[in-house]
Amino acid sequence: MIQRNLSAATKGLNTAIEQMTTGYKLNRAKDNPANYAMMKKMETKLSAWNVASENISIGYNMLETADSNASLIGNHLTRIRDLCEQAANGTYGEASIKAIKAEISARADEINRIKDNAEFNDIKLFGEYDTEGNVIKKNINLQVGIDGSESSRIAVDTTMDLRAISEIEDWDVTDSSCLDKIDSLLNAVSDYQINIGASQNRLECALELAAVNTECLTSSISTIRDADIAQASSDYIKYQILQQACITLLATANQTPSIALQLL
Repeated sequence: MIQRNLSAATKGLNTAIEQMTTGYKLNRAKDNPANYAMMKKMETKLSAWNVASENISIGYNMLETADSNASLIGNHLTRIRDLCEQAANGTYGEASIKAIKAEISARADEINRIKDNAEFNDIKLFGEYDTEGNVIKKNINLQVGIDGSESSRIAVDTTMDLRAISEIEDWDVTDSSCLDKIDSLLNAVSDYQINIGASQNRLECALELAAVNTECLTSSISTIRDADIAQASSDYIKYQILQQACITLLATANQTPSIALQLL
């Protein structure tokens, strides 16, 4: 009887020590199989949401890069439009028109340079072109959730058709119809930035959702796994007293036969 109680007290004491030293009441599956399995599933999801948060942040940085490059192109196109409007006035001589065309050409070259070099981690940000110069529609899929469903992805259309820039050398800048051509290019840039901005708003919402899920999972895991240190300390003292009492009683019981022999 005493030995059984001593074994129980020792087991309880060891459990209390383990909980105080690790801070966990659930250290292995045998402590509570059902809760342990639940905790492991939650930990897997928590890790997945942490990766999703990182994915979203990187995706947002990519879209910021795309928007900044598009803004630069828009600035050059706006200046080209101003120059075309100047040239269409009819008050500029041949030398002035030549100077205007030189600046337009230089800015068109810069637009092409930005367009061709705008990338993020080797990903082209303004779409790609086939061998015939046609724009290839390209979506970049951003993984913002933790599973393979469509709701866990945000597709961003990164296509921007700026092919007309290559024809700018053939434009008659004194013809006001050039303004319509520039407006068409400016609309393409504007539509691109609108799409990028809308996608950024979606990413902000996705990041907030990931943060909420991460917080809830962290709290749930803590509830299942973390030990109540105050309770563990109380158990430690209780089982220590019980263990010492059992050891004393067991020692006394072991001495009883020798005392009886001495009396004989």
